[in-house]
Amino acid sequence: MQKFIGTGVALVTPFNEDLSVDFDALIKLVNFNIENGTNYLVINGTTAESATISKEEKLKIIDVIVTTNAGRVPLVLGIGGNNTLEVVKDIKTTNLENIDGILSVAPYYSKPTQEGFYQHFKAISEATEKPIILYNVPGRTAKNMDAETTIRLANDFENIVGIKEAGNNMQQYLELIKNKPKDFLVISGDDDLALSIALAGGSGVISVIGQAYPKEFSTLIKDGLEGNNKEGFAMHFRLMSIIDLIFEENNPAGIKTVLQELGICKNEVRLPLVKASATLQAKIANFVKNF
Repeated sequence: MQKFIGTGVALVTPFNEDLSVDFDALIKLVNFNIENGTNYLVINGTTAESATISKEEKLKIIDVIVTTNAGRVPLVLGIGGNNTLEVVKDIKTTNLENIDGILSVAPYYSKPTQEGFYQHFKAISEATEKPIILYNVPGRTAKNMDAETTIRLANDFENIVGIKEAGNNMQQYLELIKNKPKDFLVISGDDDLALSIALAGGSGVISVIGQAYPKEFSTLIKDGLEGNNKEGFAMHFRLMSIIDLIFEENNPAGIKTVLQELGICKNEVRLPLVKASATLQAKIANFVKNF
């Protein structure tokens, strides 16, 4: 699955001041990323505030991104949840003609056993022929999917091609890289660990900060994949403080503040999320100005 190696970005959903979707800003964001080295785009993930976007809005967002992309880079669509039957239904009823892969989050809130994780993703795998990237993010789902479960799924289902691992757990990353099937992708979901994971044998990143600094972050990941640790860490150190800042309060309030400073979109978010505090906005503005 060469198309998912490198830098993917989890796109935000820009909003107008009335909290309607700002499609002009979305088009601007997509073009900015494609023109500056992002390898693939992730649509309607957590960073897109998918929990507070309606089904109708999601379909329009997909349509606008597909049209804007015009086949230039691969597209990955977030379809996941804790109601397995509903996720399977969504996959079967969504037009995936222009979608290259599905990113599916581990079931949240329900806290399944490891066998529950396995059966959930087995059902999803059997619902489509599209490549599936698993998404383990225990900080949001309240339960970790163990490396052993991921490797079991990777061995048993041909279309489960990778995992976005976002537990900020270096030991689990290394277990995955050590024990994975040859072509299975271990993708960092942690911007702060992305370079280290690429250097250790991972396949790249699905990034949040990457959409604001696509040229710099994709260069960093390329250096990691090619084993250029000195150059990679030089860029990592330049970006370290902004990576910390965007996650200081909540995601995507932080990254939307960066994008506002760059003139790409407003920093509006939908409740229960709130905008970055004035203190955080000032810190981010200072970083952007001096980068």
